[in-house]
Amino acid sequence: MSSLRNCVPRPAHKERSQPQARKKFGLREKHKDYVIRAKAYHKKQDTLKILRQKAAFKNPDEFNFKMINSKTERGNHRPKDEVNKYSAEELMIMKTQDIGYVFQKWQSEKNKIDKLTSSLQCTEGQSSRRHVYYAEDREEARELESESRSRSDISARGIPRDIKKKMDRSYRDLEARRSRANNLEKLYADMSMQKELQKKGRKRKLREDEILNPNGKPVYKWRADRKR
Repeated sequence: MSSLRNCVPRPAHKERSQPQARKKFGLREKHKDYVIRAKAYHKKQDTLKILRQKAAFKNPDEFNFKMINSKTERGNHRPKDEVNKYSAEELMIMKTQDIGYVFQKWQSEKNKIDKLTSSLQCTEGQSSRRHVYYAEDREEARELESESRSRSDISARGIPRDIKKKMDRSYRDLEARRSRANNLEKLYADMSMQKELQKKGRKRKLREDEILNPNGKPVYKWRADRKR
Protein backbone atom coordinates (compact mmCIF):
# COMPACT_ATOMS: atom_id res chain seq x y z
CA MET A 1 0.00 0.00 0.00
CA SER A 2 2.85 2.36 0.84
CA SER A 3 4.50 1.69 -2.49
CA LEU A 4 1.30 2.64 -4.33
CA ARG A 5 1.06 5.83 -2.28
CA ASN A 6 4.55 6.80 -3.43
CA CYS A 7 3.63 6.25 -7.06
CA VAL A 8 0.87 8.86 -6.94
CA PRO A 9 2.24 12.31 -7.91
CA ARG A 10 2.06 14.85 -5.12
CA PRO A 11 2.01 18.62 -5.39
CA ALA A 12 5.25 20.41 -4.43
CA HIS A 13 4.73 22.61 -1.38
CA LYS A 14 6.53 25.88 -2.06
CA GLU A 15 7.23 28.68 0.39
CA ARG A 16 5.27 31.86 -0.01
CA SER A 17 7.09 34.62 -1.87
CA GLN A 18 7.39 38.19 -0.67
CA PRO A 19 4.01 39.97 -0.66
CA GLN A 20 3.49 42.90 -2.96
CA ALA A 21 3.32 45.34 -0.06
CA ARG A 22 6.78 44.24 1.20
CA LYS A 23 8.62 44.21 -2.14
CA LYS A 24 10.69 47.19 -0.97
CA PHE A 25 12.38 44.98 1.69
CA GLY A 26 13.85 42.65 -0.92
CA LEU A 27 13.58 38.86 -1.11
CA ARG A 28 11.65 37.00 1.54
CA GLU A 29 13.83 35.10 4.01
CA LYS A 30 13.45 31.31 3.67
CA HIS A 31 13.64 28.81 6.49
CA LYS A 32 17.18 27.65 5.59
CA ASP A 33 18.37 31.28 5.66
CA TYR A 34 16.80 31.73 9.08
CA VAL A 35 18.57 28.61 10.41
CA ILE A 36 21.99 29.93 9.32
CA ARG A 37 21.31 33.37 10.84
CA ALA A 38 20.05 31.89 14.11
CA LYS A 39 23.09 29.62 14.51
CA ALA A 40 25.47 32.55 13.94
CA TYR A 41 23.55 34.70 16.44
CA HIS A 42 23.55 32.05 19.18
CA LYS A 43 27.25 31.37 18.63
CA LYS A 44 28.06 35.04 19.18
CA GLN A 45 25.86 35.17 22.27
CA ASP A 46 27.61 32.12 23.77
CA THR A 47 31.00 33.75 23.17
CA LEU A 48 29.89 36.95 24.86
CA LYS A 49 28.54 34.95 27.80
CA ILE A 50 31.89 33.21 28.31
CA LEU A 51 33.77 36.53 28.13
CA ARG A 52 31.42 38.11 30.69
CA GLN A 53 32.03 35.17 33.05
CA LYS A 54 35.81 35.53 32.69
CA ALA A 55 35.60 39.26 33.36
CA ALA A 56 33.36 38.71 36.40
CA PHE A 57 35.63 36.10 38.01
CA LYS A 58 38.90 37.87 37.18
CA ASN A 59 41.23 38.63 40.07
CA PRO A 60 41.98 42.39 40.13
CA ASP A 61 45.34 41.76 41.86
CA GLU A 62 46.50 39.35 39.19
CA PHE A 63 49.76 40.27 37.44
CA ASN A 64 51.11 39.06 34.11
CA PHE A 65 54.38 40.07 32.46
CA LYS A 66 52.49 40.59 29.20
CA MET A 67 50.97 43.69 30.86
CA ILE A 68 54.32 45.49 30.71
CA ASN A 69 55.83 43.66 27.70
CA SER A 70 53.02 44.45 25.27
CA LYS A 71 51.08 47.42 23.97
CA THR A 72 47.90 48.21 22.07
CA GLU A 73 48.12 49.79 18.62
CA ARG A 74 44.90 50.79 16.84
CA GLY A 75 42.93 48.32 18.92
CA ASN A 76 45.32 45.42 18.23
CA HIS A 77 47.26 43.82 21.11
CA ARG A 78 50.89 43.39 20.07
CA PRO A 79 54.08 42.59 21.99
CA LYS A 80 56.73 45.25 22.26
CA ASP A 81 59.75 45.14 19.98
CA GLU A 82 62.54 43.19 21.62
CA VAL A 83 65.65 45.13 20.67
CA ASN A 84 68.20 43.52 22.99
CA LYS A 85 66.73 40.05 23.16
CA TYR A 86 70.10 38.30 22.81
CA SER A 87 73.46 39.25 24.24
CA ALA A 88 76.58 39.83 22.18
CA GLU A 89 77.95 36.37 23.04
CA GLU A 90 74.69 34.67 22.04
CA LEU A 91 74.62 36.58 18.75
CA MET A 92 78.20 35.53 18.06
CA ILE A 93 77.35 31.85 18.68
CA MET A 94 74.33 32.06 16.39
CA LYS A 95 76.36 33.72 13.64
CA THR A 96 79.06 31.05 13.99
CA GLN A 97 76.44 28.32 13.54
CA ASP A 98 75.10 30.06 10.44
CA ILE A 99 78.61 30.36 8.99
CA GLY A 100 79.25 26.67 9.68
CA TYR A 101 76.03 25.70 7.86
CA VAL A 102 76.92 27.84 4.82
CA PHE A 103 80.45 26.40 4.76
CA GLN A 104 79.06 22.85 4.94
CA LYS A 105 76.70 23.49 2.00
CA TRP A 106 79.53 25.06 0.02
CA GLN A 107 81.78 22.03 0.55
CA SER A 108 78.91 19.71 -0.36
CA GLU A 109 78.35 21.57 -3.63
CA LYS A 110 82.07 21.43 -4.43
CA ASN A 111 82.16 17.67 -3.84
CA LYS A 112 79.11 17.18 -6.07
CA ILE A 113 80.71 19.31 -8.79
CA ASP A 114 83.92 17.23 -8.70
CA LYS A 115 81.97 13.98 -8.80
CA LEU A 116 79.77 15.16 -11.68
CA THR A 117 82.78 16.47 -13.62
CA SER A 118 84.65 13.17 -13.32
CA SER A 119 81.56 11.18 -14.38
CA LEU A 120 81.09 13.37 -17.44
CA GLN A 121 84.72 12.94 -18.40
CA CYS A 122 84.40 9.16 -18.12
CA THR A 123 81.20 9.23 -20.21
CA GLU A 124 82.88 11.19 -22.97
CA GLY A 125 85.71 8.68 -23.05
CA GLN A 126 88.21 11.11 -21.62
CA SER A 127 90.44 10.28 -18.72
CA SER A 128 90.24 12.37 -15.59
CA ARG A 129 94.03 12.68 -15.79
CA ARG A 130 95.58 15.07 -18.25
CA HIS A 131 98.27 13.66 -20.52
CA VAL A 132 101.09 16.00 -21.50
CA TYR A 133 102.81 15.41 -24.84
CA TYR A 134 106.13 17.00 -25.72
CA ALA A 135 106.90 17.91 -29.32
CA GLU A 136 110.28 18.72 -30.83
CA ASP A 137 108.99 21.31 -33.28
CA ARG A 138 105.81 23.12 -34.31
CA GLU A 139 104.85 20.63 -37.01
CA GLU A 140 104.85 17.75 -34.55
CA ALA A 141 102.82 19.86 -32.09
CA ARG A 142 100.22 20.53 -34.82
CA GLU A 143 100.01 16.82 -35.62
CA LEU A 144 99.48 15.94 -31.95
CA GLU A 145 96.78 18.61 -31.64
CA SER A 146 94.94 17.38 -34.74
CA GLU A 147 95.10 13.78 -33.46
CA SER A 148 93.61 14.77 -30.13
CA ARG A 149 90.81 16.70 -31.88
CA SER A 150 90.01 13.79 -34.18
CA ARG A 151 89.83 11.42 -31.20
CA SER A 152 87.40 13.72 -29.42
CA ASP A 153 85.27 14.04 -32.60
CA ILE A 154 85.14 10.27 -33.05
CA SER A 155 84.16 9.75 -29.41
CA ALA A 156 81.43 12.39 -29.73
CA ARG A 157 80.00 10.78 -32.90
CA GLY A 158 79.70 7.35 -31.29
CA ILE A 159 77.51 8.55 -28.40
CA PRO A 160 73.83 7.42 -28.63
CA ARG A 161 71.06 9.99 -28.64
CA ASP A 162 69.58 9.11 -25.22
CA ILE A 163 73.00 9.22 -23.57
CA LYS A 164 73.70 12.56 -25.25
CA LYS A 165 70.45 13.98 -23.77
CA LYS A 166 71.47 12.80 -20.33
CA MET A 167 74.90 14.39 -20.82
CA ASP A 168 73.32 17.71 -21.82
CA ARG A 169 71.11 17.57 -18.73
CA SER A 170 74.15 16.81 -16.59
CA TYR A 171 76.03 19.76 -18.09
CA ARG A 172 73.14 22.09 -17.26
CA ASP A 173 73.09 20.71 -13.73
CA LEU A 174 76.85 21.24 -13.51
CA GLU A 175 76.56 24.89 -14.52
CA ALA A 176 73.76 25.47 -12.00
CA ARG A 177 75.82 23.87 -9.23
CA ARG A 178 78.84 25.99 -10.12
CA SER A 179 76.84 29.20 -9.91
CA ARG A 180 75.34 28.03 -6.60
CA ALA A 181 78.80 27.23 -5.25
CA ASN A 182 80.06 30.69 -6.26
CA ASN A 183 77.11 32.35 -4.49
CA LEU A 184 77.73 30.28 -1.36
CA GLU A 185 81.42 31.19 -1.44
CA LYS A 186 80.59 34.91 -1.61
CA LEU A 187 78.04 34.54 1.19
CA TYR A 188 80.56 32.68 3.36
CA ALA A 189 83.15 35.42 2.81
CA ASP A 190 80.65 38.17 3.68
CA MET A 191 79.44 36.38 6.82
CA SER A 192 83.02 35.73 7.94
CA MET A 193 83.82 39.43 7.50
CA GLN A 194 80.74 40.44 9.52
CA LYS A 195 81.74 38.03 12.27
CA GLU A 196 85.25 39.46 12.42
CA LEU A 197 83.89 43.00 12.56
CA GLN A 198 81.79 42.12 15.61
CA LYS A 199 84.87 41.08 17.58
CA LYS A 200 86.65 43.40 19.95
CA GLY A 201 89.52 45.56 18.80
CA ARG A 202 90.03 48.92 17.12
CA LYS A 203 89.72 48.83 13.35
CA ARG A 204 89.19 51.17 10.44
CA LYS A 205 88.18 50.91 6.83
CA LEU A 206 90.98 51.55 4.35
CA ARG A 207 90.61 54.12 1.59
CA GLU A 208 90.96 53.17 -2.07
CA ASP A 209 94.40 54.78 -2.36
CA GLU A 210 95.63 52.68 0.59
CA ILE A 211 94.64 49.33 -0.99
CA LEU A 212 97.27 47.67 -3.17
CA ASN A 213 94.87 45.71 -5.38
CA PRO A 214 91.40 47.32 -5.11
CA ASN A 215 88.56 45.05 -6.23
CA GLY A 216 85.56 47.08 -5.06
CA LYS A 217 85.22 45.23 -1.74
CA PRO A 218 85.79 46.95 1.60
CA VAL A 219 89.09 46.24 3.36
CA TYR A 220 89.60 46.74 7.10
CA LYS A 221 92.76 47.08 9.15
CA TRP A 222 92.94 46.16 12.83
CA ARG A 223 95.19 47.87 15.30
CA ALA A 224 97.96 45.59 16.57
CA ASP A 225 97.44 44.67 20.22
CA ARG A 226 100.07 43.28 22.50
CA LYS A 227 99.34 39.70 23.49
CA ARG A 228 100.06 38.66 27.07
